Amino acid sequence: MATTRQKALDIAGKMLPPDLVQLLAPDNRAPFGAELGDLGLATIFETLWTREGIDLRTRSLITVAMLIALRAHSELAIHAPAAIRNGATVAELEEVIYHASGYAGFPAAASARDTVREALKKAGMLF
Repeated sequence: MATTRQKALDIAGKMLPPDLVQLLAPDNRAPFGAELGDLGLATIFETLWTREGIDLRTRSLITVAMLIALRAHSELAIHAPAAIRNGATVAELEEVIYHASGYAGFPAAASARDTVREALKKAGMLF
């Protein structure tokens, strides 16, 4: 039976590009802030993404909505393609952005639209 750490790594491997997954490995960490990857793996992927009750697609859409509200564009650029890999559609991401405009504000939604558009183009998911 797989450990929670292995489940977390499997989920991260499915969601994230290989270069980002490699940053989670202790051997590949930069000297400054080296433990941040492990903290993310332990507190986010192991604790939250491996939980039962909400599927990965739904977790991704919730995560995208929260990142829009936080205006966390670097993370949003990672999680928008991850949402597609977890089963969300481009149309659903658009709807999350539209919906966020009413709660997080139009500027946050407009910035998110631009970030997501570029991230999906870069990932080859939008043409």
